[in-house]
Amino acid sequence: MRIIKITTFILVIALCYPFTQGRAEEQKRAMTFLDIIQMRSVWEQDISPDGKWFIYTITVPDWEKDKSFSDIYITPIGGKTKQMTFTKDKNENSPKWYEDSSFFAFLSNRSENKNQIFFMRPDGGEAWQVTDDKDGVVSFQWSRDGKYLTYLSGKPEERQIWIMPGEGGDAEKLTDHKTPVITYNWSPDSKKIYFIAPDSVDSLDKERKGEKFDVVIKDQINFPSHLWEIDIETKKERRLTGGNEYSLFRFISRIVISNDGTKIAFIGAPTKRYATYLDCEAYLLDLNTSKISQITYNSALNFAWKLSFSPDSKWLAFVIPDGEKEIENLKKIYVIPSEGGKTKKLLNNFDYEGAISFWSDDSRYIYFTTGVGVNYHLFRVSIDNDQIEQITNIGGYVSFTKDKESDKFFIGYTNQENPADYYYSEPENFNYRDKWIRLTDSNPQVKDFLLGKYETIRWKSTDGKTIEGLLIKPVNYREDRKYPLIVQIHGGPSSAYINYFSAWWTDYVHILATNDYVVFQPNYRGSSGYGEKFKKEIAGDYFRLSFDDIMSGVDYLIEREIVHPDSMGMTGWSAGGHLSNWTLVSTDRFKAISTGAGVANWISLYAQTDIQFWNEFYFKGNPYENRERYIDLSPIKYIKNAKTPTLIHFGENDRRVPRPQGEELYIALTKLGVPTEFIVYPNTYHGITGMRYQMVKMQAEFNWFEKWIRGKKEWIDWKEMIETLEK
Repeated sequence: MRIIKITTFILVIALCYPFTQGRAEEQKRAMTFLDIIQMRSVWEQDISPDGKWFIYTITVPDWEKDKSFSDIYITPIGGKTKQMTFTKDKNENSPKWYEDSSFFAFLSNRSENKNQIFFMRPDGGEAWQVTDDKDGVVSFQWSRDGKYLTYLSGKPEERQIWIMPGEGGDAEKLTDHKTPVITYNWSPDSKKIYFIAPDSVDSLDKERKGEKFDVVIKDQINFPSHLWEIDIETKKERRLTGGNEYSLFRFISRIVISNDGTKIAFIGAPTKRYATYLDCEAYLLDLNTSKISQITYNSALNFAWKLSFSPDSKWLAFVIPDGEKEIENLKKIYVIPSEGGKTKKLLNNFDYEGAISFWSDDSRYIYFTTGVGVNYHLFRVSIDNDQIEQITNIGGYVSFTKDKESDKFFIGYTNQENPADYYYSEPENFNYRDKWIRLTDSNPQVKDFLLGKYETIRWKSTDGKTIEGLLIKPVNYREDRKYPLIVQIHGGPSSAYINYFSAWWTDYVHILATNDYVVFQPNYRGSSGYGEKFKKEIAGDYFRLSFDDIMSGVDYLIEREIVHPDSMGMTGWSAGGHLSNWTLVSTDRFKAISTGAGVANWISLYAQTDIQFWNEFYFKGNPYENRERYIDLSPIKYIKNAKTPTLIHFGENDRRVPRPQGEELYIALTKLGVPTEFIVYPNTYHGITGMRYQMVKMQAEFNWFEKWIRGKKEWIDWKEMIETLEK
């Protein structure tokens, strides 16, 4: 038993088993862990103002360099996709269309490894460089009328806005603010720019760090940031917010401007030293009167920063948790007249949450998406009478975006057989997937993979409650066999397994399915998508209901004679790791457990973690006031019950569930003689980002199950891995 600290091994493990599934399956192959790592992602989409072109980036992982690189692609609506950039080892990102759709701009670091702005025409040809800034370009925007192109540039402590003609040309510095500009946005009439800047910069703090006095002061006070405007013609600046009671959040998405240009909504962060982002509130600024109104109070707004003005500018919608300030309250949509008035809550008789997608053109309806069980759907709600209508009922996960310039809709969609991609649809066809026009095909290789078969299952828990989850059957599933089982526990716990394509370092069901495992993904008590009571019922008794839900589901699969009761394993990360640790000390029915970022001792975790408020909700107070509950729900209290061989994973720099939690569990298991291994991932936080580390996590975990469930001799063999690479 030993602690393994991953270094720089290059690992390529390809598990390929031949299967014969009939003529249609003969040419397909098993997925490998490298296939998981090399899945590509679509990012940064933009539709041309004339509605004819869809432009986007695809991020491609490079296994050898352990980095990802992005290129730009374009799809004519209803036409064939074309790759527009081909820069090896460089990144093209942030594509945006010019107002007449004749060309687009993007950022690229192809020039001296610093981002510069480039232009390119949709019919192809060579891109041409527009900026040559010595410090590179951080971001750029066109004015609404296309007359100007502005960009943010400069060293972080000196960053300012620069301006040039919309079609390119000589640039000049627009702002000469005494502090750096953090972010900005254009006014709808293209006459002004609104920007955020701090009140002061602590130059002494920078100097002392430069002289290696680089200690970290916990909860160090930062200078407030506030909102300014600058007139494009006169270059005159005017301060719009002030005072020390709040500071603007430093993200442009937190500033929302009404279509008529008279109102700005923003998020104010508290400036008191020990405040958290739970104390943020929403504010409304009237640009005509300079009046600022606070529109939320004690709202725990950090979980719902969405602010949205109606098309007619008469309403501001926002999403906040309902009722008292508790982190797991259902998030509801609220609207308030932008001229002032009473706030109105929507979704009152709807036992689900709402995430705003877009408004109807007449400003009478808000369209929103939410998870309902194992699927996501689109709904709309009337702001007049709170009537709710379900728009889509398609299995999988959907998201909807309406482009303001073109009035076109595009849909993000994934299900069990299709990775996430984008589609175009007219509103009348939202619920008819066969009528959508596909815009992206980011992972065409998936059609060559053997995939497990999904089934949505329901069972009764120990208290009679119906619980739902997903069952993934082996590729070559036969009803006359009982299979080894891997239980995957989702994080959160206010999350849920849904019908998306499984290809992630925590969720690789298709590899398990091609190796004759059944995979069980339960949406236990505490999961989202099943109503407020279901989500909050575990507060105060964090593990017991969830554990009963999971184990009753396991028993259900055994009763159906799908699963062999003597061949079961469990894995989970974060909240899934917490429950895996609880399972470790609650039953010896599993042959192997792989637990990642899981808590062993809730007392010590409280001071170690960066989210004390989370513990206070689930344990009904802090451990100084409610010590016994924290102790009673700590797996370490019952560690003598542990019998199951356990593989432990932790990020070296995890602040959410710090590494000492893994050390505590590991030492206890070694002293008690329970087979255990401990993997630490260097320079890693709460999630594993490095491709090598992701490979190690998946391969080590898979082999851990193979060793303890099927009797394989080794759980990890570095020599074999290196030799595999050399081949």
